[in-house]
Amino acid sequence: MVTQPIANDAAMDLFARLDTGSIALLLDVDGTLIDFGPTPHEVHVSDDLKETLTRLSPLTGGALALVSGRPIGDLDRMFAPLKLAAIGGHGAEMRLRGDEIINAAAPLPQDLRRHLAGAATPGSGVVVEDKVYSLALHYRQAPQHEDRLRAHIAAGRAAFPGEATELLTGKAILELKRPNVNKGDGVRELMRHPPFAGRIPVFIGDDVTDESAFAVLPELGGKGFSVRRQFTPLAGMFDSPMQVRTALRRLAAGGGAVRS
Repeated sequence: MVTQPIANDAAMDLFARLDTGSIALLLDVDGTLIDFGPTPHEVHVSDDLKETLTRLSPLTGGALALVSGRPIGDLDRMFAPLKLAAIGGHGAEMRLRGDEIINAAAPLPQDLRRHLAGAATPGSGVVVEDKVYSLALHYRQAPQHEDRLRAHIAAGRAAFPGEATELLTGKAILELKRPNVNKGDGVRELMRHPPFAGRIPVFIGDDVTDESAFAVLPELGGKGFSVRRQFTPLAGMFDSPMQVRTALRRLAAGGGAVRS
């Protein structure tokens, strides 16, 4: 029988022995907590993962947050009935508790988003994800369209010269968003507020869109773990979202504390 390989043993052991009483867990979603689906709308959050997060939240004193490019409303639908603290839209919005969402950026104009969405012509395989603060064009199923999509986005930016935007690239995705909004700044702001303040941030991410979050960890005294991608700094690397879920489950089950 072929067994599933275990993540880097040192990373798995270090993560499982983290002191939940002193850390804040900051978790990217797509490609980290959950596997990529055929489209952004076809992903699955298992009941087991929801149960693990439910157990970890009180263990960390409520200092557990999702850090995603998705809007917070989208995260709430995916993780329902959980309503976790979150950084959404790559830092464009933040929620500490309850229903109050703090906005750090203005939405992209609807006309600009409509123009960008026009790139997903019928049968092209291009998938549109309108996040309000940004719009993403996914071409995982149509890699041959990357150059066309880049040109289409460039034309859209030229047509709206008064709108400040920047292009964010990821795994088979091109996303136009507001500038000066990123996960790193979102993490820095989140860590200023209870119950996160005074804790050691532990961030897990997988893509270039997470680079800014890894970059702020040294100033916050944090630890970074990744999924199949090298970042600086990095405490350990997992092989897959499944192994991240296993590590979180082990952490929720308890273990020795590592306070270094």
